[in-house]
Amino acid sequence: MSFGQNLQYLRRLHNKMTQEELAEAMNVSRQTVSKWELDGAYPEVDKMIELCGIFSCTLDQLVRCDLNVCSSAYSDLCVTITEEFSYVRYAVISPEPEDDAKEHILRLAKKFGDTSPDVIGWDFPVVSQKQINVFHMHGYAAAWVLPEQISSLPEADIITQKAHKYAKITITDPFSAPFDLIPNAYKTLMSYMQVNGLKHCTDKNILSCFEREYVRDDVIYMDVYIAVE
Repeated sequence: MSFGQNLQYLRRLHNKMTQEELAEAMNVSRQTVSKWELDGAYPEVDKMIELCGIFSCTLDQLVRCDLNVCSSAYSDLCVTITEEFSYVRYAVISPEPEDDAKEHILRLAKKFGDTSPDVIGWDFPVVSQKQINVFHMHGYAAAWVLPEQISSLPEADIITQKAHKYAKITITDPFSAPFDLIPNAYKTLMSYMQVNGLKHCTDKNILSCFEREYVRDDVIYMDVYIAVE
C-alpha cells in the first residue's frame, strides 16, 4: 500500500471529502493533492503532520500501513439511527455457535408465527481461554427482533433498546469469503469512526455491535453496525 493510496482512502472516509476540499484545508492546489494521491510527489513533513491531524491518524499509519481494506463487496458506509426495537436473544458457546444460535432463534420465531423473522447477531465475548485454545470454541448471540404485535413471550425475556446512532457498512455476498469480508468490514468501520472523530459507545443498555443478514433480488447482504456516541 502506498502513501497516495492511503491518502485517497482516508479522504474518502472523511465524509467523502473531495480533492478540492482537502486542498483548501491544506492551503495547496487540487493538482498538488492529485499528485500526492498518484505518488507523483510527497508532502513536506509539516504537511504530513497536518494531514495526520485532519484524518486523526499517526504518521506511521499514513505512510507505512495498508489502510485500504475496502473492496467492491462493501458499500453504504455511513452513520445511521436505528429506531427503538425489542428483541429476545440466545447465546451459544461452541465450535460453531453462529448456526446453533440462529437455528434456536428461528425455531422460536416460527413457533410464534413469524415466518420471515428479522434476526440479528453478534459475537458473545464470555469465553474462557481454555474454551478458545483447547476446545476451539467461541461465543455468538442471535436475537429475534420482535414484530410490533408481539409485546410479551411466556418463555423469554424481552429486551428493549432505544433509538441509537450507529456506524454502518453493507457487505454484498458476505459468505463468499466470510473470514476476510466480515472482519475487514469491522476494520473499515473502525477506520471510518477514527477518521471522522466518532467514539465507540460503551453504554451497557445499547448493543455494542451487531450484524443483520437479508436477501434482495436473490443476493445475500449483511449490514454491520457499531454503536457510536
